[in-house]
Amino acid sequence: MSAKIAIIDIETSPHLAYTWGLFNQNIGLPQLVTPSRMLSFAAKWYGERKVEFHSEFNFETGELDNHAGMVQACHDLLDRADIVVHFNGKSFDVPHIEREFMLAELPPPSPFKQIDLYHAARRARWASNKLQHVSTELGLEGKVQHEGFGLWLKVLAGDPKAWRKFRTYNRGDVVQTEKLYDRIRPWIRSHPHLGLYGDLEVDCCGKCEGEDLERRGLAYTPLGVYQQYRCKACGAWSRGKKALATVSARPVAGA
Repeated sequence: MSAKIAIIDIETSPHLAYTWGLFNQNIGLPQLVTPSRMLSFAAKWYGERKVEFHSEFNFETGELDNHAGMVQACHDLLDRADIVVHFNGKSFDVPHIEREFMLAELPPPSPFKQIDLYHAARRARWASNKLQHVSTELGLEGKVQHEGFGLWLKVLAGDPKAWRKFRTYNRGDVVQTEKLYDRIRPWIRSHPHLGLYGDLEVDCCGKCEGEDLERRGLAYTPLGVYQQYRCKACGAWSRGKKALATVSARPVAGA
């Protein structure tokens, strides 16, 4: 794999605020005590076994003293990535990460493409678009189960046992995201062409870099005709680089 593809998932704390009710509250900024922050992130490079985990909890000291180190580790990882795969990361993970970078006075990392599996999956009209439902419907294991919000309360209190569970949960989401990526990759319409990161002289599948391509008809655009291929490895469709025929654009009479 020539492109460096990072799979990432973050966990955050809830906002802490004063409120006079439990239903349909409009909470103003003066009521906000502590805004949300990133608690941890897990990540892996596509195709590799190791799953990284970084958090504000320092497993060596047992203290919540590693927030800056976690943010720097996230910045270092994204700075190396060509493509970042996540689930609902365009709306959630990446905006939270960018806020953390701004607060830490870090420059923007090297630009990367994003593949949001949430947007790719929701086109199929699942009963629920959550990672747990989509992945299990496709025969995958699903997310690591936990006790719910109670786990967050223990994590915020610095409970080492809770943090170990949190680490397992966060890592598990990354593993499931990678498996879901493999499962639905042929259906991702906006997938970056991986061939652009490798040998440009070799025709390959843009989504998995497979070179065993089957000629299957022609692909037509407004101004050209191309050979159409189907990848025997992942099933995705692609077209050749060079047009077999083109139409010259002519000015419209009287224009």
